[in-house]
Amino acid sequence: MMRRLTAFVAIAALTGVSACSQGEPEQPAAPVEPQPASASSAPSVGYACESGATLQVQYADSDTAKLAYKTQTYALRSVQAASGARYVGAGVEWWTATRDGQESGTLSRLGPDGTTGVAVLERCSRPVAAVEPGMTPGPMPTPGQTPTPAPGGVLPASMPCKGPQLKLAAEGGDAGAGNRVRNFSLENVGTQACSLTGYPGVTLQDARGRAVTSIRADQSPGSYFRQGQAPTPVEIAPQSKAYFETAWNVVPDETMQTSCPSVATLRVTAPGDTAAVSLPFEFQPCGGKIRVSPIRAEADPQPAT
Repeated sequence: MMRRLTAFVAIAALTGVSACSQGEPEQPAAPVEPQPASASSAPSVGYACESGATLQVQYADSDTAKLAYKTQTYALRSVQAASGARYVGAGVEWWTATRDGQESGTLSRLGPDGTTGVAVLERCSRPVAAVEPGMTPGPMPTPGQTPTPAPGGVLPASMPCKGPQLKLAAEGGDAGAGNRVRNFSLENVGTQACSLTGYPGVTLQDARGRAVTSIRADQSPGSYFRQGQAPTPVEIAPQSKAYFETAWNVVPDETMQTSCPSVATLRVTAPGDTAAVSLPFEFQPCGGKIRVSPIRAEADPQPAT
């Protein structure tokens, strides 16, 4: 009898637990917090530096930045600044300020305290959209977005030009003493202003569409007539143009070269972009290279006096 009573109590206890479990309401799942956009998905902002280099920065939000300079990439965080926007990290400081439609930035090496820039590495700049008082430049909108201030009062700048909104054309040129110079234009065929900073990417193709790998495109500060000038940011309104030039030699060099490669097509990419625009253009550069100038606002710069 005792054994049967014990079994009955155990069954009743299990039944009660099951009933309680079924009667409890199901708890809602905890809400998932939205994740901030990563730096890799943010557009890259190009700055033309005095040395001729182009510095790229991605602003994921108002608190972080990812800076690419030469062969190094630096993860930076926003810190307090007396004016402008200041970021530090990985041994460097990036400090920007905006005035009269230009954003200037200074890249410095941090001192022993790890918080203060002590040695300037580069001074750079780029064009920006109008900035309201009290706001600082920063991340840019993605294509199709209306520029609006981000958290912290960061105002987007104008978008960099991309391949689909550009049209490549050949302009005037010059020749003499075995040298050739030709100007090319990049027209903004889009409906919004955009900016170009630095050097265009130039590749050459033969008549069969194959890359002419025996000819390299060297970046040459300034122009054929004005040597040594660093790139400057260029803002392009719709239906307006920016310019660059190529220079090459037509005399075979002294390495037993008897003929020079034939080029049929010029392919050009905007700085920081990968979508190329093409133009049929036949020429025969010698010496294994052509020289490419920075993008500029004027078609024909006057010789330096």
